[in-house]
Amino acid sequence: MTKTIFISLPIADLQASTAFYQALGFRKNPDLSDDSGACMAWSEAILVMLVTHAKWRTFTQRPLPAPGSIGHMLSLALDSREAVDAMQRAAASHGGQADANPPEDFGFMYSRDLADPDGHLWATLWMDPNAKPGNK
Repeated sequence: MTKTIFISLPIADLQASTAFYQALGFRKNPDLSDDSGACMAWSEAILVMLVTHAKWRTFTQRPLPAPGSIGHMLSLALDSREAVDAMQRAAASHGGQADANPPEDFGFMYSRDLADPDGHLWATLWMDPNAKPGNK
Protein backbone atom coordinates (compact mmCIF):
# COMPACT_ATOMS: atom_id res chain seq x y z
CA MET A 1 0.00 0.00 0.00
CA THR A 2 1.21 3.49 -0.82
CA LYS A 3 2.02 5.62 2.20
CA THR A 4 -0.99 7.86 2.62
CA ILE A 5 -1.89 10.73 4.92
CA PHE A 6 -5.49 10.88 6.17
CA ILE A 7 -6.25 14.21 7.83
CA SER A 8 -9.47 14.02 9.87
CA LEU A 9 -11.31 17.27 10.55
CA PRO A 10 -14.46 17.67 12.65
CA ILE A 11 -17.07 19.68 10.72
CA ALA A 12 -20.50 21.05 11.58
CA ASP A 13 -22.18 20.84 8.13
CA LEU A 14 -21.14 17.93 5.90
CA GLN A 15 -22.81 19.21 2.74
CA ALA A 16 -21.39 22.74 3.06
CA SER A 17 -17.91 21.48 3.94
CA THR A 18 -17.90 19.01 1.04
CA ALA A 19 -18.89 21.77 -1.39
CA PHE A 20 -16.22 24.05 0.09
CA TYR A 21 -13.41 21.53 -0.39
CA GLN A 22 -14.62 20.66 -3.90
CA ALA A 23 -14.46 24.37 -4.76
CA LEU A 24 -10.82 24.37 -3.64
CA GLY A 25 -10.02 21.50 -6.02
CA PHE A 26 -10.38 18.45 -3.78
CA ARG A 27 -12.15 15.40 -5.25
CA LYS A 28 -14.74 13.48 -3.25
CA ASN A 29 -14.12 9.73 -2.98
CA PRO A 30 -17.61 8.21 -2.79
CA ASP A 31 -16.22 4.82 -1.75
CA LEU A 32 -14.93 6.31 1.50
CA SER A 33 -17.85 8.70 2.13
CA ASP A 34 -21.24 8.32 3.77
CA ASP A 35 -23.78 10.43 5.68
CA SER A 36 -21.33 10.94 8.58
CA GLY A 37 -18.24 11.91 6.62
CA ALA A 38 -16.70 12.68 3.27
CA CYS A 39 -13.28 11.63 2.02
CA MET A 40 -11.80 14.48 -0.01
CA ALA A 41 -8.69 13.71 -2.08
CA TRP A 42 -6.03 16.36 -2.62
CA SER A 43 -3.82 13.76 -4.28
CA GLU A 44 -3.54 9.98 -4.39
CA ALA A 45 -1.64 10.08 -1.09
CA ILE A 46 -3.24 13.02 0.75
CA LEU A 47 -6.86 12.66 1.85
CA VAL A 48 -8.94 14.88 4.10
CA MET A 49 -11.68 13.14 6.05
CA LEU A 50 -14.51 15.57 6.83
CA VAL A 51 -16.26 14.04 9.83
CA THR A 52 -19.50 15.22 11.44
CA HIS A 53 -19.29 16.15 15.10
CA ALA A 54 -21.41 13.11 16.02
CA LYS A 55 -19.04 10.75 14.21
CA TRP A 56 -15.99 12.59 15.59
CA ARG A 57 -17.19 11.87 19.12
CA THR A 58 -16.88 8.13 18.37
CA PHE A 59 -13.15 8.65 17.68
CA THR A 60 -12.25 10.46 20.90
CA GLN A 61 -13.70 11.70 24.16
CA ARG A 62 -11.57 14.85 24.02
CA PRO A 63 -13.61 18.03 23.59
CA LEU A 64 -13.87 19.77 20.25
CA PRO A 65 -11.75 22.93 20.09
CA ALA A 66 -13.50 26.13 21.05
CA PRO A 67 -14.61 28.28 18.09
CA GLY A 68 -11.82 30.66 17.14
CA SER A 69 -9.07 28.47 18.60
CA ILE A 70 -6.46 26.66 16.55
CA GLY A 71 -4.40 23.56 17.23
CA HIS A 72 -2.72 23.20 13.85
CA MET A 73 -2.42 24.67 10.38
CA LEU A 74 -2.03 22.56 7.25
CA SER A 75 -0.26 23.76 4.11
CA LEU A 76 -0.92 23.18 0.42
CA ALA A 77 1.81 23.92 -2.11
CA LEU A 78 0.42 25.17 -5.43
CA ASP A 79 1.87 25.64 -8.92
CA SER A 80 1.73 29.45 -9.12
CA ARG A 81 0.90 32.71 -7.40
CA GLU A 82 -2.25 32.81 -9.50
CA ALA A 83 -3.30 29.41 -8.13
CA VAL A 84 -2.82 30.72 -4.58
CA ASP A 85 -5.02 33.73 -5.35
CA ALA A 86 -7.64 31.55 -7.07
CA MET A 87 -7.88 29.26 -4.04
CA GLN A 88 -8.40 32.28 -1.78
CA ARG A 89 -11.24 33.50 -4.03
CA ALA A 90 -12.80 30.02 -3.98
CA ALA A 91 -12.58 29.89 -0.18
CA ALA A 92 -14.22 33.29 0.23
CA SER A 93 -17.05 32.50 -2.18
CA HIS A 94 -17.85 29.08 -0.65
CA GLY A 95 -18.32 29.86 3.04
CA GLY A 96 -14.69 30.12 4.12
CA GLN A 97 -12.42 33.07 4.91
CA ALA A 98 -9.69 34.30 2.61
CA ASP A 99 -6.58 35.85 4.15
CA ALA A 100 -7.27 34.48 7.62
CA ASN A 101 -3.76 35.79 8.39
CA PRO A 102 -1.91 38.58 6.58
CA PRO A 103 -0.49 37.46 3.20
CA GLU A 104 3.29 37.06 2.93
CA ASP A 105 5.34 37.76 -0.19
CA PHE A 106 9.07 37.10 0.02
CA GLY A 107 9.61 37.11 -3.73
CA PHE A 108 10.74 33.47 -3.86
CA MET A 109 7.71 32.41 -1.76
CA TYR A 110 4.14 33.69 -1.76
CA SER A 111 1.70 32.57 0.94
CA ARG A 112 -1.91 33.31 1.84
CA ASP A 113 -3.89 31.52 4.55
CA LEU A 114 -7.55 30.56 4.41
CA ALA A 115 -10.02 29.15 6.90
CA ASP A 116 -12.68 26.58 6.02
CA PRO A 117 -16.29 27.02 7.25
CA ASP A 118 -15.34 25.40 10.59
CA GLY A 119 -12.25 27.58 11.09
CA HIS A 120 -9.60 24.98 10.13
CA LEU A 121 -6.59 26.89 8.79
CA TRP A 122 -4.85 26.08 5.51
CA ALA A 123 -1.80 27.87 4.20
CA THR A 124 -1.73 28.08 0.41
CA LEU A 125 1.70 28.80 -0.94
CA TRP A 126 3.83 28.97 -4.04
CA MET A 127 7.63 28.72 -4.04
CA ASP A 128 9.89 29.54 -6.96
CA PRO A 129 11.51 26.18 -7.75
CA ASN A 130 14.66 27.98 -8.95
CA ALA A 131 15.05 29.70 -5.58
CA LYS A 132 15.40 26.52 -3.50
CA PRO A 133 18.64 26.25 -1.54
CA GLY A 134 21.30 24.57 -3.66
CA ASN A 135 19.80 25.71 -7.01
CA LYS A 136 21.92 28.37 -8.63
